Amino acid sequence: MTLLALAGAGLLGGLGSVARVLLDDAVMARARRAFPAGILVVNVSGCLALGLLAGVGTHGDAFRLLGVGLLGGYTTYSAWMLDTDRLAGDGFRGRAAANVVLSLALGLLAVWMGREAGRLL
Repeated sequence: MTLLALAGAGLLGGLGSVARVLLDDAVMARARRAFPAGILVVNVSGCLALGLLAGVGTHGDAFRLLGVGLLGGYTTYSAWMLDTDRLAGDGFRGRAAANVVLSLALGLLAVWMGREAGRLL
């Protein structure tokens, strides 16, 4: 990987993080519930986008920049786990379990749909 590609991945990762914060905040402002719908939407949409990149055959530096940089900064495993832990710790075990099941099921579905859509392009 070149220094330019590394710098680009860092820059795009920062942009992805900003996009994550904005979308998470927008969803949570509308959801107004004790369920982390914002992070769910972020992660599922990131799965769709990553599947699309894979489906169109993105590889090499382009995949590093977009898949690892941009989408790596956009999606967040750690926030998903922290939200799940907080729900369980606050006594909302059913919501915590739903967060895990929904995130996994919708994430897998989204990456599959993205990959299939990418193959059609």
